[in-house]
Amino acid sequence: MSSPAVQALRCPVCQGTLRLLDSRPPTLACQAGHRFDAAKQGYFNLLTGKGTVFEADSPGMVEARRRFLDGGHYAALSSALAGHVAGRLPRSGAVVLDAGTGTGNYLHTVLDRVPSASAVGLDISKYALRRAARTNPQAVNLVWDIWRPLPLADHSVDVVMVVFAPRNPEEFVRVLRPGGTLVVVTPRPGHLAGVAAQAGLLAIEEGKADRLRASLNPYFEPGDDQELDVRLTLTGPDLADLAFMGPAGHHLSPAAVAELAGLEGVFSPTAKFRISTFIPRPAAS
Repeated sequence: MSSPAVQALRCPVCQGTLRLLDSRPPTLACQAGHRFDAAKQGYFNLLTGKGTVFEADSPGMVEARRRFLDGGHYAALSSALAGHVAGRLPRSGAVVLDAGTGTGNYLHTVLDRVPSASAVGLDISKYALRRAARTNPQAVNLVWDIWRPLPLADHSVDVVMVVFAPRNPEEFVRVLRPGGTLVVVTPRPGHLAGVAAQAGLLAIEEGKADRLRASLNPYFEPGDDQELDVRLTLTGPDLADLAFMGPAGHHLSPAAVAELAGLEGVFSPTAKFRISTFIPRPAAS
């Protein structure tokens, strides 16, 4: 794990500086004596107290996401996102925060593009972080609830990236350095049209981009947007993974997943993405 990312961490109990002890298992500790041992898979769980009220992704959902992303279906998105983020990591040791890192697929592409970067990946699913820690062992992977104050110092991060995950703009602007950037990936209207209803996915409403800008407006100014259309080639098992890997997976029955996986033929929907960049407003930074 790279030093700049560790140096950015703060204790979730007392907000003191955390340091990585040379121990087995590796341990994050502050001067007040609060300690957080790494799980055997390499991630740290910093959640304290009641933890989180949000339902974390299950092992099955995580495995579905791994299969789908490893199949390269969203590789074009990973590459385009990495291009946006890489251009905003100008110095060696620059820190990127992946808020909602999941299996770490998108962050991996960024770190492959900019090996000198340092990274923190956050997710509430320990099952996802088991995979993320394996995918990005050089990153600091943490179990954390995005809606709580982030365990990071003020102005300690160069880029915050959020891919299909919740956004906490007040905390994002706090941890970003002056001149830092928030990069957000969202689906556009028409995303996966033709298979979305079949796979139990919610339709993307018109005006989503406007609502995103409005929610961030108190803290961020909009920057550049890129619209990306990716023609997919999916089988029945791919559709099952697509349905099960996202929020809908919490409500899908095993029978519904099996029904999708058993569909014959090839499906060719178009994935429609928007990569949006935002800059902290001067008064907020």
